Amino acid sequence: MLYETEKETEKVILVGIDTGSGDFDAESCLDELAELARTAGAEVLGRLIQKREAVNRASYLGKGKLEELKAYIEMTGATGIICDDELSQTQIRNLENTLDTKVMNRTLIILDIFAKRAGSAEGKVQVELAQLKYNLAHLTGRGREMSRLGGGIGTRGPGEKKLETDRRNIAERISDLTAELKEIEKHRGVMREKRTESGIPVIALVGYTNAGKSTLLNTLTGAGVLAEDKLFATLDTTTRAIETESGAKYLLTDTVGFIQKLPHSLIKAFRATLEEASFADVLIHVVDASSPKRREQMKVVYDTLNELGAGGKPVITVYNKIDREDIEKPLLKDERAVATISISAKEKINTDKLIEKCEDVIRSFKRSIRVVIPYSKGNLLTLIHGGCEITASENREDGYYFELYADEETENRLKEYCI
Repeated sequence: MLYETEKETEKVILVGIDTGSGDFDAESCLDELAELARTAGAEVLGRLIQKREAVNRASYLGKGKLEELKAYIEMTGATGIICDDELSQTQIRNLENTLDTKVMNRTLIILDIFAKRAGSAEGKVQVELAQLKYNLAHLTGRGREMSRLGGGIGTRGPGEKKLETDRRNIAERISDLTAELKEIEKHRGVMREKRTESGIPVIALVGYTNAGKSTLLNTLTGAGVLAEDKLFATLDTTTRAIETESGAKYLLTDTVGFIQKLPHSLIKAFRATLEEASFADVLIHVVDASSPKRREQMKVVYDTLNELGAGGKPVITVYNKIDREDIEKPLLKDERAVATISISAKEKINTDKLIEKCEDVIRSFKRSIRVVIPYSKGNLLTLIHGGCEITASENREDGYYFELYADEETENRLKEYCI
C-alpha cells in the first residue's frame, strides 16, 4: 500500500568533495545542494568540504575528515548529512557506522522534491518508479536510513513503498509501473501525432531549474501554472496554445528544469517527459541572467539536450530576469543559438520581441505561397488555419484565396491549388 509519511524537519550538514575538476566548484555545488535541501524541507546547519584527488571509495571522506565531521555533527545536533555525490551501498554503510547518523545524498533529495511536486498521473508514476529503483539499488546496507521510516527527507510519497518490502515485491512493483508508464507514453505519442497532423508548430521551454520557464509560460499564455522562486517548483509538462498578433498559432510547452549532477536514473525515468523538447520545432532556452553561474548552467542544459537527442534543434536563448540589479554584465550572445534576447518574464519586458523572434525562426522553415482553395474543398481550411501563417485572405469567385507561409509537407498537400 502506498502512503504519505508525516513531514519531519531534518537538521543537516552538507558534505562535498573538491577534486578541482568539473564546471562547478565545490562551494557552488553545495550552494545548490543547500537550496535543494531547503526545498525538500530540511534545515541546513553547516557544510564541510574535503579537498581530494578523488572520492574515497570506502567511506567517501578520508579518515581525518570523518572524525572532524563526527565532531561537527555532535556540536550542531544535526540529525543527518547530505553528500553532494551518489553514494554506493558500502559508502552509506561505512558512513552510518562511523558517524552514527542518517546519511543521504543529492539523488535522494531530488527524488524527495520530485515526489512532492508531481501532480499528474504520469509524474507520480515516474517518481515512484525512480524511487523504487533507487531503493532496490541501495536496499543492502541502508540500516539506519531504512530504520528511520516515518518522516524526514527520503520517505515522502506519492510512490514510496515501505522500505522493509523485500526485493521481490519491489521488483514486481517496478514491473507494474513500467507497464503503466508505457501505456501513458503510448497515449502521449498519440497526442503528439495529433499535434503533428494539425501542423501547428511546437515551441518548448527548456532551461536550468528556477530560471523562470513557468513564469514565462504564464506571461505568454496565461496558463496559471505554479511559478515560485524554488528549485523544481513545477514538475509536470504543461502545453498551452498561443496566437500572435499576426494570426500565427503555436503550442508552447513547459518542461522540467535541468540541474547539475541530475542522476542518469532520473533522466531515464523522466525521458518521456523530457523528450518533449526533442519533438519541438524550436527551443526557447531560458537562462537566469542573475545567476553568477549562468554559463555553467547553460552548459548543463546543452549537455542534457544532447543526451536527449535534442541537441540539433534551433535554439533561441533568453536571458531572463533582466529587471534585477544583481546581474553580471555583459550578457554575451549565445553562439550555439540562432538568436539571443534579454527579457523579464515577470515584468513582461521584451516578451513581445521574443514572440516576434520565434515567428521569424519558424517562418524561416517555411515558404511563402499563394493558393486558391475551391469552395468544394472546404475541409482544407482546417489544415491552412491550423498549420500555416496567413498573411492575406479573401473570398473570390473561384474559391478561398490565401497568401501564407507553409512547411514542406503542407505545401505538397496544397500543391495543386498554388497559383
